[in-house]
Amino acid sequence: MKYIGVNGVLTEAAKAVIHVSDHGFLYGMGLFETFRTYKGVPFLLDRHLHRLQEGCRMLGIPFQPDEEQLTRHIQHLMVANGLDEAYVRYTVSAGEEVLGLPTGDYTRPNHILFAKPLPSTNTQTGQSTSASALQLLQTPRNTPEGEVRLKSLHYMNNILAKRELQQYAEAVRYKAEGMMLTANGFLAEGMVSNLFFVRNNTLYTPDLSTGILPGITREFILELAHLRDIPCEQGLYRWDELKQADEIFMTNSIQEIRPVDLLLEPGGATNHVSVPLTQPRSITALLLHDYRQKAGIK
Repeated sequence: MKYIGVNGVLTEAAKAVIHVSDHGFLYGMGLFETFRTYKGVPFLLDRHLHRLQEGCRMLGIPFQPDEEQLTRHIQHLMVANGLDEAYVRYTVSAGEEVLGLPTGDYTRPNHILFAKPLPSTNTQTGQSTSASALQLLQTPRNTPEGEVRLKSLHYMNNILAKRELQQYAEAVRYKAEGMMLTANGFLAEGMVSNLFFVRNNTLYTPDLSTGILPGITREFILELAHLRDIPCEQGLYRWDELKQADEIFMTNSIQEIRPVDLLLEPGGATNHVSVPLTQPRSITALLLHDYRQKAGIK
C-alpha cells in the first residue's frame, strides 16, 4: 500500500502515524470493520457502519457514519493505490487521552482506512469455489468483554489461535482455517470467520450466546436462507456433530462463502465431509449463488 487514509486525508504509508497516547494503542479501545468491493463499490457498507456505530456507542467513542463520504474516500484511496477492487479495513480508535483509565467519553477519535489487493482466492468475479480445510484448535474462544463481542482491537485470542494453527503441518499444507471452541467445548467460530453446517437439509450455525462475533456475512446468509425457505437453527453444537455434517462452510466479508471438505484434529485425525460440495443444488452452492447475485456478480 502506497497510501493510507488518516482522518480523511490520503497519506503516504510511511508517514501514516498516530500518537502513542492513543487509547487504541494503550488499551485496545477501538473497533474496525473489514469488507470488500464489487465493481469498485463497498458491499454491505451500511451494515458494517451500523455495527461500528453501535460498538462505538458502547465504548464511548463519538462516531457518526457518513456512507457516501466514506465510499468516496475509499474509492479515492483505491485509485491512489492502483486498485480496481480492494480488501478494505476501516478502523476507529479512541484517540489521544491521558495515561490511565478514562472517566468519561472520548472526544478525539482517529479514523484509519486501509485498502489493499484482494487475496489470491478472490477474483474480479467472486471467490474461488475450491473447498478448504478446518483445523480444530485447543486454544479456546475467549468470552466477550461486554454483552456482545465487538470487532475490537483486542485480537490477542485470535493471534494465539493463529500461532497454534501454524504448529500443525497438515493445517499449514491445506491452508486451513482454525476452529475455536468455547470453554465448555461448544463450536464457536473460526479465527476470522463464522461457521455454518448442513445436516438433513437444515442449516445450522452457533448461537450468539457462544460469544461469537455477530458477523455481517453471517447475518446476510441467514437472510438468504430464509428467502429460500431453508430451515435454519442457531444453537450449541459439538465438534462430533460437525463431523456428521453433510456440508460445512465458513463465512466472512472477504472470502464470502468458503466451503469446507476436510476436518483436521490436533492428534492428526482427518475427516472428509460426506457430500461433494460441487453438487449444483447443494445448500452451499445455492447460497453462494444468491450471495454473488446480490453482490452484482453474474
